[in-house]
Amino acid sequence: MIKACIFDLDGTLCNTLDSIAYFCNKTLDQLGYTNIPTKEYRNLVGHGAEQLIHNMLHIVHPTYTPEDVCTAKQIFMDFYKEDPLKCAKLYEDILPLLQTLKAKGMLLAILTNKPHSLAELSIPKLFGEHLFDVWYGQRDEIPRKPAPDGALMIANELSVKPNQCLFIGDSDVDMHTGNNAGMQTAGVLWGYRSEKELLNAGAQMIASTPWDIQNFVI
Repeated sequence: MIKACIFDLDGTLCNTLDSIAYFCNKTLDQLGYTNIPTKEYRNLVGHGAEQLIHNMLHIVHPTYTPEDVCTAKQIFMDFYKEDPLKCAKLYEDILPLLQTLKAKGMLLAILTNKPHSLAELSIPKLFGEHLFDVWYGQRDEIPRKPAPDGALMIANELSVKPNQCLFIGDSDVDMHTGNNAGMQTAGVLWGYRSEKELLNAGAQMIASTPWDIQNFVI
């Protein structure tokens, strides 16, 4: 029996591709590099901000240095903190789904590789203070997804067993995270990656619409 749903954020609950592309390209502008088309960021995201910067610089400046990464990440973070909801939109039916699950007694959580400082700025504004029981952004002291640590900490905080959790996301990173934690996994098709990638990564269920998730757990 599923007692808790743990959601990825970007590409699962919220369409932030335009947002990420905007801040990345603004960073590249400041550094004097060519912009990257928004659609290409689909395959650059999912592993946290620092890996995103590595991926971005690899395209525009393949001989980049660790110092380049540090500089670009700081610029990116500063821009993002100025307007964390820039171009960000909840996917259609996500909020009604979450409200329905909550009303039926489901525990709700978010685990994202977005830096925790940025998650703190965006999640309460997107969902209010009380819809989610717990949420974690990426922090240095907790290995980022697909390591199971964050997911297991959430299960412990919610006082549920891992096999009573459904981990929901749009990428292979999320499916590996859920599977590594001993949780059930559901891949969503409205995000940034393909059904083939989700299935190859071990997705046990596939959601074509947000309401499919309700059918998985209730």
